[in-house]
Amino acid sequence: MDSSCVATSFRIPEQVLTSSGQRMQLLGFGTAAYPLVTPQVAKQAILQAIKLGHRHFDTAYIYGTEQPLGEAIVEAISLGLIISRDELFITTKLWCSNAYGELVLPQLRRSLQNLKMEYVDLFLIHWPLSLKPGRYEFPVRKVEISPMDFGSVWAAMEDCQRLGLTKSIGVSNFSCKKLADILALAKIPPAVNQVEFNPLWNQKKLREYCKANGVLLIGYSPLGASGTLWGSSRVLENEVLKEIAKAKGKTVAQICLKWAFEEGVGVIVKSFNVERMKQNLEILDWSLSEEERKRIGDLPQSRGCTGESFVSENGTFKTIEEFWDGEVGLHFHSKK
Repeated sequence: MDSSCVATSFRIPEQVLTSSGQRMQLLGFGTAAYPLVTPQVAKQAILQAIKLGHRHFDTAYIYGTEQPLGEAIVEAISLGLIISRDELFITTKLWCSNAYGELVLPQLRRSLQNLKMEYVDLFLIHWPLSLKPGRYEFPVRKVEISPMDFGSVWAAMEDCQRLGLTKSIGVSNFSCKKLADILALAKIPPAVNQVEFNPLWNQKKLREYCKANGVLLIGYSPLGASGTLWGSSRVLENEVLKEIAKAKGKTVAQICLKWAFEEGVGVIVKSFNVERMKQNLEILDWSLSEEERKRIGDLPQSRGCTGESFVSENGTFKTIEEFWDGEVGLHFHSKK
């Protein structure tokens, strides 16, 4: 059985990465589960996602899902769901405790071992800071946060790409200022900046900056990451979004994902529930009206994922505003 035999009506739009020419589905399948799930649950969800047509998978060293993802891909090939690993676009990330020049390559090699792969398609710096080496936990110990040496870490990321261990490199959770710092010293510019993105935090300024510099913005928490340490139900419970969803006969989640697509932004969406997986893919044969898009565009803006885990009075980043270089939104409110 080859991949053309997979029963799916979903044809997910793709985007070409400027820096490498790779094709990447704009709807990525996320594997950051909170509360944590067993490796078997993660593996089965990933297999189901492959059956439904997902070919872009997002993981990270700190998520603990690299190994289940790798095992799911091996099984998908053996079942004939895909012909080879080359049909997939795989992203993983450098955790902060390995964000030191000499530790970047060893972590990527460990990630590849977990994934049972010779390369990933995209390797991202997870957050713009360093932690004490050897710590793999979240929330982090704030006293162990230190500024990242962008020069040595980015040079090591570039080495990873030159060695063929990753096709592209990029960053995650970088403000315009921090992205500018990387661009100023990069020989290979970042292909992607993966950040929080949803109707209540539309990243207008950062999107414009990324576009002007050939960096693709990919959004996580497009539905607000309800039920996680870093998210809330504010997106799914928003009255305007609920009204639009009701009028359209769609779910709020579908409205959010369709809006992201129409804004030209790729998103990472995580659901291990099969029915919701299918619903998340049923966004390709209808459109939002100009009036609906305007109502969404007029929503008050503030961060949901504030980065408070990395902020402390006596630490490297003393306020949330400092951590994001002022990019917190006009209607920002700190979560207590």
